[in-house]
Amino acid sequence: MSSILELIDVPALIIRQGKVSYANPAALHLLGNHVMGQDMRIAIRHPDAVALLASGKTGRIKISGLSVRGSIWELACHQLDDGSQLVTLHDLSVQVSVARAHADFVANASHELRTPLAAILGYVETLADDKAGGDPATRQRFLGIIGREARRMQGLVEDLMSLSRIEAVKHEIPQDRIDLVALARQVAGETADSGRIIVEADENGAIIVGDQGQLAQVLRNLVENSLRYGAQDGNVSITIEATATGWANVVIRDEGEGIAPEHLPRLTERFYRIDASRSREAGGTGLGLSIVKHIVERHRGRFDLSSRLGQGATASIMLPLADA
Repeated sequence: MSSILELIDVPALIIRQGKVSYANPAALHLLGNHVMGQDMRIAIRHPDAVALLASGKTGRIKISGLSVRGSIWELACHQLDDGSQLVTLHDLSVQVSVARAHADFVANASHELRTPLAAILGYVETLADDKAGGDPATRQRFLGIIGREARRMQGLVEDLMSLSRIEAVKHEIPQDRIDLVALARQVAGETADSGRIIVEADENGAIIVGDQGQLAQVLRNLVENSLRYGAQDGNVSITIEATATGWANVVIRDEGEGIAPEHLPRLTERFYRIDASRSREAGGTGLGLSIVKHIVERHRGRFDLSSRLGQGATASIMLPLADA
């Protein structure tokens, strides 16, 4: 049996008389080499696991924190003919994490859509009343709110569809040769507040291989974020550099109030907002930075956010040069 267990990738142990008599390479990698010959109560420090193994019965249980904090494992115990026990461990962490993320995503998306929809329905019902709907000033004000909430819903649906398309092609390698400097200037010129955007770059350009539409979306999202949450009359700078180490560095800075350090690790989570009410008023959907992260990962790049309170925020992207 040990010869067979050596060949499988699932952690497996054989326990005789309460001690680990054999552990395959996967189990040694998970639990450590010291488990050989160790009491099973010390090798697997989990009360439910110890209770199952001590009972002498065949069964399956789920245990947490076996490898790292938050990990979920299924432990299966089988009784063998010679009285020993075969224990196998299956990592369910990714499966559980994906299921939780899917449930959270559906709940958050439903909540984000429900809020503007409730506002639209409420104002439509009010306008249906002759007293409110008959007053031109009130009618115009309510119609303005309905239009704003409808556009917010439209933006959210478009971002959800965009995120879905990005995830659908995340394993496909982009093929277009793109000059990031030219693309940045194009995006800056198309922006409503183009006069506040300063592009600083080497005239020789920075050529990468990528998806032009997706990279334009990355630049557009980051620039719009900087304009939306930066200083009202402040500038946004885009700096692009082709390095000798084979990377194109893109740095986008604003002159805003900055971001508190506790928020920085979570900014690329879907629907995460520092100030939800301010974000909604500014037209944000909470998906922009998540879209940026997914696109940069597809292009084998790196994305980072840094900030100090009172000194603005900086978004940094590193993408491999085409000829590196």
